[in-house]
Amino acid sequence: MSGASFAPVPLQQDSDTVLLPERVADLTGLGELGVAGELVAAFIAAFFVGNLMLAMTGVAGPWAKRKITAAFTDRIAVNRVGPFGLFIIVADAVRLLSKELIIPENADRPAYDLAPIVVAGSAMLGFAVIPMGSGIQLADPEIGLAYVFAVSGIASVGLVMAGYSSSNKYSLLGGLRAVAQNIAYEIPLVVTGMSVVIFTGTLQLGGIVEAQTEPLITLGGFAIPAWYAFVNPFAFGLFLVANFAEVGRNPFDTPEAPTEIVAGYQTEYSSVYFVLIYLGEFLHIFLGGAVIATLFLGGPAGPGPAALGIVWFLVKIWAVFLLTQWLRSALPRVRIDQMIEIGWKGMLVLSFANLVLTALIVGMIA
Repeated sequence: MSGASFAPVPLQQDSDTVLLPERVADLTGLGELGVAGELVAAFIAAFFVGNLMLAMTGVAGPWAKRKITAAFTDRIAVNRVGPFGLFIIVADAVRLLSKELIIPENADRPAYDLAPIVVAGSAMLGFAVIPMGSGIQLADPEIGLAYVFAVSGIASVGLVMAGYSSSNKYSLLGGLRAVAQNIAYEIPLVVTGMSVVIFTGTLQLGGIVEAQTEPLITLGGFAIPAWYAFVNPFAFGLFLVANFAEVGRNPFDTPEAPTEIVAGYQTEYSSVYFVLIYLGEFLHIFLGGAVIATLFLGGPAGPGPAALGIVWFLVKIWAVFLLTQWLRSALPRVRIDQMIEIGWKGMLVLSFANLVLTALIVGMIA
């Protein structure tokens, strides 16, 4: 592949800062209706992005997860219901949603009812500022990265609510473990993300993507893009590990480890409530993949025309999802004390060291 053939896809190649709600308003004529029309256009755009993510989650949870795990462990996954077992998605949806919703006798109902919504909703809010390419971005605020970290962290509140309100000691223990894990790894996650901000000089996700559009180096006609995974691979590795801990993937899935605490914070949930928590888990995996792609992999950058930006972006998200399933099949989980120790004594120190070194390097270059 020559340097000329690999052209990172600009975020909005044709219309600069035109966001998806504005595009919808122009195409449908809703912009002429004033504020009401703009609100409707924004709803349509959010509906499209939300359903795109939900569709990916619907494929990943019931089907892709089983297929990938079976491939890694040399087993046969779902293959009876529909071609390649794809109709298991519909079968699982009907099965789970038709189950009786059982509420524990001493449950704290407001917290019990709201917890699944908080877990799933916090991930959906994060996609509002992610630049997906091909002009698909709902908003691009100046504090975009801080916003993503803030809303995704709300999930910790939902997990504590689920554990506390279930009136189950195993659920409570799972909720406490979840918040202890999230605190231990969220700080290294944010600090490592700040090293990218030092390079770019902005928290705006569109600006971070734009900063990675230039080639880093050209060797023998092959252009290596200036993605921060290549510029600072150490930070990329730290962010990956911290992200896996944040989304509760192996070896960091102790808060819901069935061999230790049944199913942790989700033990007492059934029917649609369990579906929401399960959905939220995979939405957070995809949100983590979206943030990784945006900060370190050039966002929607890839060979070909700008229209393929969304395709490359989704490929990168699914690559991160594939990695999480690989680790799930390959690595044993660590004990809760080991996991917390890795976060506070290892990841935290390394993330601050990376931040200081990045600042020194950027300062000397400047």
